[in-house]
Amino acid sequence: MQDTGVGTLLRRWRSARRMSQLELSLAAEVSSRHLSFVETGRSRPSREMILHLASALEVPLRERNALLHAGGYAPAYRETGLDEPSMAGMRDAVRLILRQNEPYPAVALDRHWNLVMANASYLGSLRRLLGDAFPDVPPLDVLPEPRVNTLEALFDPAGLRPHLGNWEEVARSVLRRVKREAALEGDARSAALVARLATYPGVAELGREPDPLGPQTLVIPVELLFPGATLRFFSTITTLGAPQDITLAELRIEAFHPADPGTDRTLRSAGVG
Repeated sequence: MQDTGVGTLLRRWRSARRMSQLELSLAAEVSSRHLSFVETGRSRPSREMILHLASALEVPLRERNALLHAGGYAPAYRETGLDEPSMAGMRDAVRLILRQNEPYPAVALDRHWNLVMANASYLGSLRRLLGDAFPDVPPLDVLPEPRVNTLEALFDPAGLRPHLGNWEEVARSVLRRVKREAALEGDARSAALVARLATYPGVAELGREPDPLGPQTLVIPVELLFPGATLRFFSTITTLGAPQDITLAELRIEAFHPADPGTDRTLRSAGVG
């Protein structure tokens, strides 16, 4: 039987963060002896101590609740749907960020890269590339479940994959990032997503091949093949500062920016939506 006691879980998080007991005790300002007792189950940590150690280990909010549950305490963080009335202010804030990136694409994603909200340029681009295979959804609205998983769309030969001029470069970089996130977060759904991506043709080989790009490569652009034009983008990912709700903590906003003057001119003059 797998031990899921709070001490064991804390030890796993410490190992995942590649920290020794001494390093964690210094970071959390607790004695190494007490930390050892907590990890081995000889001492039952208080609710405050669990949260304190979780903060020092940078454990995601969802997993902090799991640690509290394992220690016999109630969860500290709630999970509120972005479409609920109490989230009206945050919805408006996300809409503002997405709208301000126009005429360039921007999208809000959850922890598992599912599409939560997108601006008109992003949705218009996908509709132009995928046609009826992509649902006709309004921009800046919270998308209902089940949501499109943007990584599966990227890796699927029937999705965006044939529309990327440098698919292998992009896919290799994305796959490494998702694997790293799954390892750092200890999240079963992230690990399952990595496993699903590996089932698509040619994906398993990407992780075994050496990276053909040299150290002089600063950014890997995304090259989208539109009819009559190739548009090149680089992207930035933004997260919300100091969130106290799981939904907000796991929300990420990916904004795409033109990687060359031609892409900028095309989007500013006519757009792709």
